[in-house]
Amino acid sequence: MTRQIDLNADLGEGCAYDAELMSVVTSCNIACGGHAGDAASMRTALQRAMESGVLAGAHPSFPDRENFGRTKSSLSGAVLEASLSQQVQALKQLADEIGITLSHLKPHGALYNMAALDAGLAASICNVLNNTIPDARLVGPPASQLERAATAIGIPFIAEGFADRAYEPDRQLRDRRLEGAVFHDPAQQVAQATEIALKQQVTTHDGETIALPVQSLCVHGDTPGAFAAAQAIRAALEAQEVAICPPA
Repeated sequence: MTRQIDLNADLGEGCAYDAELMSVVTSCNIACGGHAGDAASMRTALQRAMESGVLAGAHPSFPDRENFGRTKSSLSGAVLEASLSQQVQALKQLADEIGITLSHLKPHGALYNMAALDAGLAASICNVLNNTIPDARLVGPPASQLERAATAIGIPFIAEGFADRAYEPDRQLRDRRLEGAVFHDPAQQVAQATEIALKQQVTTHDGETIALPVQSLCVHGDTPGAFAAAQAIRAALEAQEVAICPPA
């Protein structure tokens, strides 16, 4: 059986490498106003995705542009769902005008990390997906509350890993405020991406090896050298005969 993996990137966030990353990834997650992005950036990202044959998805977050959506929030329930729905609908309206289908939803930042552990937040995200883009899939961490909530109501789930983020033994991403949380060395990113794709496992910050069964790898676009690192990751995976393609 041919090994394969999707490469995704969070785009439309005002970073420098969006156009270049579209030539490397097979799916993208487009900021839709909660933490970054506006109508112009959403339209540009959607058009680039369509021209490049890249799957486009929504990347909503807590409404927190001041902190790029990376600060924990107490928002939940109907209030949170209304904000997320507004974000996704804004992107969907533009996608419909351009003629591209939104294939997935991936929560951003603090919302992603909190919903991985919080069943209520995970359920809210699933509600938003069902009410805005019901044929789409949900992207999130493996063995998380997001996966459980999606599976419980029949939403297809795409388990995701990260090439440039350190993991803790409980499969959580290491807090960005801690030393060693983000890998800036492309060689370190390539090594982790290869380990995840080939072995479905990852070596944690503490040196422990844990299972990490995923279908997609995220390569962030908001770090220096992001495009070169993404190119190196793709080249290394293809050299190991891993097919880079959208999730099955």
